[in-house]
Amino acid sequence: MQKQSIDASTTGSCRNLFAEYGYVEADIQDKLQDMWNQLFHGDEDTRIYYEAGDAGAYLLDTGNLDVRTEGMSYGMMIAVQLNQKIVFDRIWKWTHTNMLMTEGDNAGYFAWSCNTDGSKRSNGPAPDGEEYFALSLFFASHRWGDGAAPYNYSEQARELLRTCIHKGEDGVGKPMWNLENKLIKFVPNCEYSDPSYHLPHFYELFALWAYEEDRPFWAEAAEASRAYLQIACHPETGLAPEYAHYDGTPNDDRGYGHFFSDSYRVAANIGLDAAWCGGSQWHSDTVNRIQSFFADKSPEDYRRYQIDGTPFDEKALHPVGIIATNAMASLAAPDGAHARACVELFWQTPVRTGVRRYYDNCLYAFSVLALSGNFKIWQPELIR
Repeated sequence: MQKQSIDASTTGSCRNLFAEYGYVEADIQDKLQDMWNQLFHGDEDTRIYYEAGDAGAYLLDTGNLDVRTEGMSYGMMIAVQLNQKIVFDRIWKWTHTNMLMTEGDNAGYFAWSCNTDGSKRSNGPAPDGEEYFALSLFFASHRWGDGAAPYNYSEQARELLRTCIHKGEDGVGKPMWNLENKLIKFVPNCEYSDPSYHLPHFYELFALWAYEEDRPFWAEAAEASRAYLQIACHPETGLAPEYAHYDGTPNDDRGYGHFFSDSYRVAANIGLDAAWCGGSQWHSDTVNRIQSFFADKSPEDYRRYQIDGTPFDEKALHPVGIIATNAMASLAAPDGAHARACVELFWQTPVRTGVRRYYDNCLYAFSVLALSGNFKIWQPELIR
């Protein structure tokens, strides 16, 4: 795939696909505000954000009753995009206080799962949290400016990225990326990947803002990830597995070689990559395949699938997440045969309530941001 790059002429903005499809701007703003109000300030059956006194705040995985780096980093990204600095700083304070590991093989990473009292459930990290932490911290620095530690956002981001690729050089721990093929790992101590972790549009920005000596790595990682997604997404359905080997084939050693919860994010990531960095024919073709696959299926009957589309009896745990990510994917193929229908289905879908709402609604929030033109690149010159 031809290397993509950030288009400086459009940096700082993202197309408002809702408006392009004819939705009224006042209604779009209402939907954006309603999403924020419900997820961060709603009732106990809806919200996922909880303040913890002077300790900060956390996003709760309501299905597993823990706090995950995935959700915390997502919450920070949502907050910085909506100029919610107080919320951002509260989430980051809780994260930095409770999740940062300061000793052992994983020092410098964040524990992927904690209890709501801040105690760690795991002493291992999950790279999808680290990459979202890094970019949201850069955006915070560029939007609000740096403060005293731990709110020296840009330094925190650069140090985290340095850890992600230099960990283990002293013989302690392992990096989050395979340094030879430049692909992100599922966890540092394994040698396979998760296609939904691949965020080449993030790496393009890391190549601009990381420590200068690390920038070539991130530029190569962006190119490697786009090439990897081409071989991980099925050539007919566009579906990707949750875990995959470095050659792109599904890794089903532990039952994660199918299109299931993690996989949903791939469609959204393709959409945002195209919006930020300029899409390719592969971007649009893959989105068209994914949307076509779901076009004749009812959300009530979404299932676990083999990546060739063969269904299992097991129902999808997060149908709203599928609706949200398929809609966000339209950014890569706005004139596709099913793009408008996917966006309309999402527009008509409310945030999820109940026990399983956390993951669906994180993806829901990203889709509202992206489709309304509010999932933006915040560059240093955009500080205001």
